[in-house]
Amino acid sequence: MIVGQRKPFDEIKSYVDGCQRILVLGCGTCVAVCMAGGEKEVQILASQLRIAFKEEGKDVQVDEETILRQCDREYFDTLKDRVDKYDVVISMACGAGVQLAAELFPHRVVVPALNTTFIGIAEKEGVWSEKCRACSNCLLAETGGICPITICPKGLVNGPCGGTNHGKCEVDKNKDCAWTLIYRRLEGQGRLEKIREIHPPKNYKVQTTPATIWHAAYREEEA
Repeated sequence: MIVGQRKPFDEIKSYVDGCQRILVLGCGTCVAVCMAGGEKEVQILASQLRIAFKEEGKDVQVDEETILRQCDREYFDTLKDRVDKYDVVISMACGAGVQLAAELFPHRVVVPALNTTFIGIAEKEGVWSEKCRACSNCLLAETGGICPITICPKGLVNGPCGGTNHGKCEVDKNKDCAWTLIYRRLEGQGRLEKIREIHPPKNYKVQTTPATIWHAAYREEEA
């Protein structure tokens, strides 16, 4: 899932100072799971804003709404006739959700309440760890399901490097060496020969951004 963290309150408030009508818009999937932008977090931020404006003697309308996903257009349908009455929308989604909201409502200011951090998993309650960099060339079949692009600070697709020491990383001695983890995983699976395979370096020059992916069936339909 995409993991995000809420921006400092003062930063968020600076985006909306001078506005009279504010909509705090949450997202009910990834950022709700990581307790950063779901319905509960929308309520908390909206309440903080109301209190802050009241203390300043300002009469500001702060409304709340949470949709299932801000990365899919159809979930915005319930809002399309309402957004025009607001001066600004505070999106509590990931960066993709913020940008889609801004695209769908180009005549309204849309600002982010979160910093999008990484694609990861829940380790335990309240703790998430990065697992994927969305590098577009997945090696997990060859590396025992352990991502060297993400876990190795150097992003080595062939390893280990000369800096590994007793299974620890030279960049951070508190972290396991990614390629030691890969070695042990492959050894336990009886597939240690995989570590001898040489993978070509990633060719970043051929990558274009922003990327677009067409499902084959829909590409044929468009053609």
